[in-house]
Amino acid sequence: MRKAICYTLVSAMIFTMVACGTKSSSSDASESSVVASLESAKESSASDIKVSNLGTKSIKKPLLSQSEDDLDTRGDEEFGGVFLGISIEEFNAAGFAFGDSVDVEFSNGAKFTDLPYYNGYYVNAGENLLIGYPGYGDIKLAQNYGKDLYVEAGLKEGDTASVILNEKGKYLDIQNVMDISYKDDRDQYPSDVVFANFRNVTVGKLKPGVVYRSASPVDNQHMRAKYADALAKEAGIKYDIDISDNETKLEKHMAKDDFDSPHFLSLYEDGKVIPLAMNMNYFSEDFLNKICLGFRAIAENEGPYLIHCVEGKDRTGFFLMLLEAFAGASYQEIVDDYMITYDNYFEITKEKDPEKYNVLKERNLDRMIKFVCGDDDSVDITTADLKAYAESFLKKTGLSDEKLVKLAERLVEA
Repeated sequence: MRKAICYTLVSAMIFTMVACGTKSSSSDASESSVVASLESAKESSASDIKVSNLGTKSIKKPLLSQSEDDLDTRGDEEFGGVFLGISIEEFNAAGFAFGDSVDVEFSNGAKFTDLPYYNGYYVNAGENLLIGYPGYGDIKLAQNYGKDLYVEAGLKEGDTASVILNEKGKYLDIQNVMDISYKDDRDQYPSDVVFANFRNVTVGKLKPGVVYRSASPVDNQHMRAKYADALAKEAGIKYDIDISDNETKLEKHMAKDDFDSPHFLSLYEDGKVIPLAMNMNYFSEDFLNKICLGFRAIAENEGPYLIHCVEGKDRTGFFLMLLEAFAGASYQEIVDDYMITYDNYFEITKEKDPEKYNVLKERNLDRMIKFVCGDDDSVDITTADLKAYAESFLKKTGLSDEKLVKLAERLVEA
């Protein structure tokens, strides 16, 4: 069912959301999309609007309102969370700024308090935030590597929500330290390889020329698809592990006017692409099931293999961390490969920016490795037998001993 969400920003300190239902075609329903309409301002007799600790205010006219058609607003099915249907620019123009602390309150009683408002996922795994990530367009309530807050909040059509300023600049220090962004312009990068975040992974005992990772060769939202595809063809890729897409999304990508990835298309037509559509919640059963499907596909199909999500960073980072550990890579080898992505996109290296390098490593990769090691605080992940932990983890996902043997035959040097 298609939904329309009508929004009105009633002051620089509070943003209200109202959900209301409409109907559309069955194709729209299959996408579970939500369409937002920012209705034009009208004189209002609204009163007694509570604005956090700022007291009670009577708002006679919204400070910001406009009329827009087909502004997609929805629960994020891929990553989980709640898009609030107002652009980053509009939200910030209303008086909010990255680094602020905010509260989000829903009319069904769900509350999320003292949330950092960042332009990136600068919180630990399992922690909540309000995010204005440039790639999203709209602001979003989310949990980093965690649960779907749309589901957790019990949201449904007709609910309302407010975003309220809690404390100005409370998290500004973290925002300033962690603020990172990248360009989608090929001319800003030294090579196609760097731009596409493309590389052969040879850590541990991985066979050379067998496992590759990159940005997406089919999803062109960051303008990298054709470059990743050309490099995949050059590398002789025979099987594609698409971590981010499902069949519907793949068809949409390939139907776009800017689709220019003939090698990916040939693999797809030959049945040599597995679309896993993995979310980011590696604590979830669904994530573990998709890990099993991906590794089983490698065991059952001939390489070389290309493994990617959209950027080749987070979900790909987890998948490759696990694969590399299975192949006998050391902790430092896994770190070195993972952090190449941050050099490619953001030019963050241990030498250039040790503070950001260490925070990214510790909050993202180290947390993933700790999870694979059973979330046991007594385990030193820097010296642990990561191969043994990886094998145990893969068995827990449902991968059989037979498949693990075949996986090793495909990937690991004798």
